[in-house]
Amino acid sequence: MIVAGIGFRRSVAADEIVALVEQALDRAAIAADALGKLATVEALAALPAFTEAARRLNVVAASVAEPALSEAAPRVRTQSARSIAAHGIGSVAEAAALAAAGSRAELILERIASPSATCALARLETGP
Repeated sequence: MIVAGIGFRRSVAADEIVALVEQALDRAAIAADALGKLATVEALAALPAFTEAARRLNVVAASVAEPALSEAAPRVRTQSARSIAAHGIGSVAEAAALAAAGSRAELILERIASPSATCALARLETGP
């Protein structure tokens, strides 16, 4: 299962999130039906743009608590000054994807950005 982690400004539209997730899947050469979750930080998970994007993508909208984001932080590859200032981690998108995919998850696409959102992809590692 693939998880798309999303970081975004409160003013983002669902259309922008959906387009960014589709772009991420295309860049990673992953079929849209492999996507199982859209994940973001708990404080943003109930916002209409996020929940509507999950509905349009036909996936579960997952809320990731701050402690889970912090636990995933050492596996984050991108170091955004803005994200570090706001959340104490280099990339909300990468940390949310990793945390929502589970402790053995691997990042398969580092954060990409649009004007008001970021997206990263992770999958649950299935090997030994």
